[in-house]
Amino acid sequence: MKLARAIHFDESDMNVFHSPARTGEWCISGGFEFSNWSEADLEGKARQAFANGWLGLETFGRVTFVAVTQVEPAEVERLAEALAEHFVQFYGAPSVEAAMGVARDEIAQMADLCDEHAPNTLLTVARDLTEAGVRESFRVIEPQEAEIDLLAVHATPDS
Repeated sequence: MKLARAIHFDESDMNVFHSPARTGEWCISGGFEFSNWSEADLEGKARQAFANGWLGLETFGRVTFVAVTQVEPAEVERLAEALAEHFVQFYGAPSVEAAMGVARDEIAQMADLCDEHAPNTLLTVARDLTEAGVRESFRVIEPQEAEIDLLAVHATPDS
């Protein structure tokens, strides 16, 4: 099974999101957070989180890029439990047990998105607010293979 981890290429996420995700944490779309938002909610850093932020499953912060990678089944269950606890604490779910099905579904949706992509494939999310609700679209950035000469540092004993 594959999921995606937060990745940072620079410090920009630290400046554009209220709460940035930590590099390496597992992520899902997290579009549910915006299900009852209106145009009035889309200002400043909240707009940035809505427009293109993935949701980290440890800090529940946002990140612009995620990278596809393998995940172990035991880790998936731990992530589902953390997300279910988040649903109880922040969204009023009656119990972790009651929220587990929705948490597993959210993670399964992310796994479906990642499944067809090679490891290290980058993904971005873009959201629009429509009359029917939040519409998400995804962009895929395939990993680039580099020539060994581009990566290797060639040195001689006298250099």
